[in-house]
Amino acid sequence: MSFMKKSPWIIHYDGSSCNGCDIEVLACLTPLYDVERFGIVNTGNPKHADIFVVTGSVNAQNVPVIRQIYSQMPEPKAVVAVGICANSGGVFRECYNVIGGVDKAIPVDVYVPGCAARPEAIIDGIVRALDILEEKRAKLKSGKVEELEEQDGLPPEPFANKEGTP
Repeated sequence: MSFMKKSPWIIHYDGSSCNGCDIEVLACLTPLYDVERFGIVNTGNPKHADIFVVTGSVNAQNVPVIRQIYSQMPEPKAVVAVGICANSGGVFRECYNVIGGVDKAIPVDVYVPGCAARPEAIIDGIVRALDILEEKRAKLKSGKVEELEEQDGLPPEPFANKEGTP
């Protein structure tokens, strides 16, 4: 884990899921796993968050919510997709309203596999996101803002037709 002057704060959002990964994310906060030993704090305000943890698949209704949370987060920021549903749509991939994983809505930095993802894997993914945050922070300080903006470009709006309506 890299050195950071500020404790990283995470915000968690559940897309459309079975809640298995959500339970495991909450398990990371229990004394058994204690993610706070890394200084990581769970927040409900995206304006204070450094890491966006998303569980569950993405559907047409939650794409705007995911994009809004992501856009409200200050730079630098990292996104962690937890569980197979957040990675690719998982068992819900063939549903009529599911467009896939989180990377269909926003750029993802770390993919944590599993159904449901184990707390150890989630913690490992968040620690990897800390390293990515440090790299992005260095790019911001060195003035490579264009490179960072290009990397964080949003994918095209899913389900949009030529008129731009779903």
